[in-house]
Amino acid sequence: MGGTMDGTKQRRRGNTRQRIQDVALELFAEQGYEKTSLREIAERLEVTKAALYYHFKTKEEIIVSIFEDLTKPIEELIEWGRQQPHSLDTKQEIVRRYSQALTDAAPLFRFMQENQATVRELSIGEMFKNRMLGMRDIVIDPDSDLVDQVRCISALFTLHAGMFLLQDLEGDPVDKHKAVLEVATDLVTQAHQGTRTAR
Repeated sequence: MGGTMDGTKQRRRGNTRQRIQDVALELFAEQGYEKTSLREIAERLEVTKAALYYHFKTKEEIIVSIFEDLTKPIEELIEWGRQQPHSLDTKQEIVRRYSQALTDAAPLFRFMQENQATVRELSIGEMFKNRMLGMRDIVIDPDSDLVDQVRCISALFTLHAGMFLLQDLEGDPVDKHKAVLEVATDLVTQAHQGTRTAR
């Protein structure tokens, strides 16, 4: 019985935590990470600084928690990918899921793009590098030749580029997203066919 009560309390707390994260990310985007204070975050949330403090003691704690929450699907994808054979289906599924994870975490990646110096100083820079290495390891087939390995890694960067560089291009965002996904999928498919003919 007590367990259910705790669960509800956890969830309620989780919502406040999420609101703090969303508002902090909004402010970081508007005026930069350095210029934003915890007090301003509390004011926009219309809570006391003490209430904010209950969840997070520093701005870095907020951004690290956002990073951990929003990149959890990427971490889960890496875990899943490690268990899979290096098949074409696996690679196409990795591209599809990674594309979705990037879309869901878009505000975070925008923050990282606009605050690169800060990101390098914060622990999330290192964490992001590790996630990227994990993605690289599951998308390339170590037995394939270098050109095909580069194609697979390029598929990941195509998805990244799609998030930022295509924003200014004319066109429907849904169509742009589809086009990016198609190119990334083509790259891993081509790489896989290269592997097959080589054997």
